[in-house]
Amino acid sequence: MSKAFTRESDDAGDEEEDAAAAAPAPGGKNYLTRAGYDRLRTELLHLIDDERPKIVDIVHWAASNGDRSENGDYLYGKKRLREIDRRIRFLTRRLEIAEVVDASQHHGSDQIFFGATVTYADPSGTETTVTILGVDEADSANGQISWVSPVARALLKARTGDAVRLVVPGGEQEIEILDVRYPAA
Repeated sequence: MSKAFTRESDDAGDEEEDAAAAAPAPGGKNYLTRAGYDRLRTELLHLIDDERPKIVDIVHWAASNGDRSENGDYLYGKKRLREIDRRIRFLTRRLEIAEVVDASQHHGSDQIFFGATVTYADPSGTETTVTILGVDEADSANGQISWVSPVARALLKARTGDAVRLVVPGGEQEIEILDVRYPAA
């Protein structure tokens, strides 16, 4: 097939995807802890200062070798460069709308806000501990949930000893809040 009828780049729809991915969470805020903000900023600076220049050098070297149509270094480098640029755009947008929240200001409080580490028990008595963090920093494998998740939405503004209703796939269940902690200042 002629190259005239094939798509030249793999990033034709990237602008729309980037806009959707970088859209703010409900409420228009991108809440982050200081540590989460610093991690995103560090990643952005690493991509701009270290990773992208290395790939640009590889692509430049590969392009100087001649025929680009079957040059693996050139093709892979261009693809990797698009991925890096897409991630840079995403991180830049997310950091622009970021609002850093200091969870330690609630230290000693028994009410649940952003940044709280909460221990709760389900009806079967199973205790679960979660930390409520930003969308970009939550990691469910480590017990960190996003503040927009259903569990966090149910927990927010409740206090130690309260029972809150949580909608689960099987219906609703009532969970009891056992403990609320915040990091020290």
